[in-house]
Amino acid sequence: MPIYEYRCEDCGRTSEFLLIKTDETFIPQCKRCKSKKMSRVLSKVRVIRSEESRMESLADPSKWGGLDERDPKSMAKWMKRMGKELGEDMGDADGLNEALEEEMASKSNEELDK
Repeated sequence: MPIYEYRCEDCGRTSEFLLIKTDETFIPQCKRCKSKKMSRVLSKVRVIRSEESRMESLADPSKWGGLDERDPKSMAKWMKRMGKELGEDMGDADGLNEALEEEMASKSNEELDK
């Protein structure tokens, strides 16, 4: 079943419409302001993948090219991608960066104490 997206020319909001019968004339109306001044936008393609397929993608070493386990920002980016693949929200990247930086600092301090 096709889902079409239209952007309202008055308020700028994008609305989605599920069209079951595509042979009928359809006049979209904004879901926010009820305007009929709508223009169709190109939708993103959504692909449904199995959990096994997502796990295989995460395990593929060729996709780890930018990963540096000593760089908190690199780790935060990888963890955010992993969370997205798993369908979980990892929160804001700043909080994750801070936690990783603290962890790296504590490990550096432990090494200095030795």
